[in-house]
Amino acid sequence: MKNPIKKIAIILVLIILLPVFFFSLYEINTLNESEKVIEQTYNNQLDAIFFSVNQFSEDVVTSWRSKLNILLDEEVSTPDNFTKKADSLLKINNYIVSVFFANSLNPKSTFSLQADSSYNIKTFLSSNSHKIKKLYTYERAGYNKIEPVTTKDGKTILIFLLEDPFRVKNICVTVIDPQKFVNNILGARLKEIAGEEFIITCQAVGTTLPEVSSKDVIFSTEEFQDRQISQKRNLWLIPDYELGLLLKGGTIETLVKERATTNIIFISLLTLILIVGVIIVFRNIRKEMELARIKSDFVSNVSHELRTPLSLISMFAETLEMDRVKTEEKKKEYYLIISKEAGRLSRIVNKILSFSKIEAGKRDYRFSKININNLVEDIFKTYQFHLQNNNFKFSFEYDSSIPEIDADPEAVSEAIINLLENAIKYSVDRKEIMIITGKEGNSVYVEISDKGIGITEESQKKIFDKFYRVSDGLVHNTKGTGLGLTLVKYIMDAHHGEIKVKSKLNEGSSFKLVFSTNNFLKGK
Repeated sequence: MKNPIKKIAIILVLIILLPVFFFSLYEINTLNESEKVIEQTYNNQLDAIFFSVNQFSEDVVTSWRSKLNILLDEEVSTPDNFTKKADSLLKINNYIVSVFFANSLNPKSTFSLQADSSYNIKTFLSSNSHKIKKLYTYERAGYNKIEPVTTKDGKTILIFLLEDPFRVKNICVTVIDPQKFVNNILGARLKEIAGEEFIITCQAVGTTLPEVSSKDVIFSTEEFQDRQISQKRNLWLIPDYELGLLLKGGTIETLVKERATTNIIFISLLTLILIVGVIIVFRNIRKEMELARIKSDFVSNVSHELRTPLSLISMFAETLEMDRVKTEEKKKEYYLIISKEAGRLSRIVNKILSFSKIEAGKRDYRFSKININNLVEDIFKTYQFHLQNNNFKFSFEYDSSIPEIDADPEAVSEAIINLLENAIKYSVDRKEIMIITGKEGNSVYVEISDKGIGITEESQKKIFDKFYRVSDGLVHNTKGTGLGLTLVKYIMDAHHGEIKVKSKLNEGSSFKLVFSTNNFLKGK
C-alpha cells in the first residue's frame, strides 16, 4: 500500500479544505456586523416610538387630571360655575364616559360628572381598595401615579388622586372609552410618528366588548393587508390594547432572509464540490471508512445519551424562566428535577469515557436492593409534565406486592427511560402510554406499552442489533441513533434479565423488562 493517508490528505486539502477556506474567507469579509447594527438601531427606534406614544397618552391624562383639579377647586370656591365648566370640559373630551370623585376622608361621600348609572362607584372603590392604597404610597413618594382598571364591558377606568384647596386628597375615578381614546386622541399622534417609514396599529387583546374580537385592529395609520406584525407593546393606560409597528418597505427579517439565501447558495455550491471530491477519493478512503464509522458511532451515542437529561433540564428551566410556575412548592419540585437531571447528565458523561468497556460487557454496575415501583414512579413524575403538554394519555399501574430485586437503579432507570422515549417518539395518532409492573413466578417485570406505529415481525428480530434502524416509514424519518434498544439489551444481560417485545404494525408496541428475584448478584 502506497501511503494512502498522505494521498488522502493532499486530495482533501485540494477539494475540501481550499473551498472551505475560501468560503470562510468570504464570510469573514462579509460579516453581518452592519446587519447587527441595523437590527439594534431598528429595535431601539421601535422602543423609543412605543415609549413616546405611551408617554403622550400619559401626558394627555395628566393634562385632564390638572383640569379636573382646577374644577375641584372651582367646586369648593365657586360651586355655581362648577357644573357649567364641567359639562364644557366633558364635551371637549368626548372619550370620557363618566367621572366620579370620592373624598379620601370619607370615601362613601361621592359626587360625579356625567355619571353612568351602570357603574356603582362605591362598590368599585371597595373592590379596588388595594390599588387606591398603592396610589397613596406613590403619592407619599412624590409620584402622581395613574392606575388603570379594565371593566367587563370593555371600558377602562383610570384612578388617580386630586387635592382640593384645603389639601384634602380626593380619589378621582375616570371611565373612558378606549376606542375613542385611541382614535380621537392618539390617532393624530400615531400618524405623525409613523410618517412615511412606519405603519402603526392598535389592536384589542382579549377585550370583552362584543363588537370587538380578540386581536381585531381598531386603528391603523395605513392598510397593511396580511403582513405579520412582529413588534408589539401594550399601552400603559389601556392594558387590553396593544400597539403594533412594522416598516412600510422591507424589514430587518427580510434582510436576514436575503443573507441566509446567499449563504444557502454558497453552501450548496460547496456541497456540490464536496460531493464531487468524495466521488474522486472514494476508493482511497474506503479503508479509512471504518475509523470514520467508529467516530460517527461514538458521536451518535453521545447525542443519544445526553438528549434525555438535556431536554428535561431545558424544559423545566424554560418553564421557570417564563414564570409559568406560580407556587413555591411547584418551583421547588422543578428545581429538584433539574438538579437530579444535571447529576444524571454528569454521570452519563463519565460513562461515555468508558463506552468501549460497555460494548465489551465490562461495565461496572452498582447493585443494591431496589423497589421497582419506586423507580418507575420517579420516572413517571419526571415525565408527567412533558407528556401532558404533548397531549399524551399516560398511566402507571403497579403491583404493590412485588418483591425487591438486586439491580443497579441507574442502569434500570436508563433502560426504562430509553423505552419510554421510544414510545413517545413513535406515537403519532394515538398518544397513549402505559407502564405496568408485576410479577411472573420468580421474576419481576416492567412493561412499557404504546399505541404507536408498531414494528413488523421481520424488524423485531433486528431491533436490538447495534445501530439497526427500520429502513422505511416513520421510524426511518424520526431522528435516532439505533443505540437505545441495544443499550437496554446490554443492561438486561448484565442483570441476567430478559427483554420481551410484542408489536403489531399500526397498532402499537409493548416492551417487557423481566428481572429475576433470585439473589444471583450477591458479591458483585
